[in-house]
Amino acid sequence: TNPHSQATIAGGTFYCATVALDVEGKVVGIGDIRAQTRQALTNLKHLLEAAGGSLDDVARVMIYLTDMRHFAGMNEVYREFFHGDSLPSRASVTGSMGMPELMVEFDVIAWLGD
Repeated sequence: TNPHSQATIAGGTFYCATVALDVEGKVVGIGDIRAQTRQALTNLKHLLEAAGGSLDDVARVMIYLTDMRHFAGMNEVYREFFHGDSLPSRASVTGSMGMPELMVEFDVIAWLGD
């Protein structure tokens, strides 16, 4: 296993990097950017809720895609989770993942308060 925490809270700030893994650590949606985005953001939602927060608390999202051709599909599902007037700041870059089946990773910072 990787030596990391799924999420960390420090001084009221929530930090998380999430991918499309199920509870058994298996990749969900191999080859399907929409399924992987949905799984990763659902994981994020559950982690935030466990920490006492919600997606509305997200301030910053860094999106890593293995191929920028997946941007539109990722963005389509992203809009299901993040919408309204207070969208988080975000950036998107391409790169390889630690597991070759993964297509997207979200590096998230949220403010949970003091």
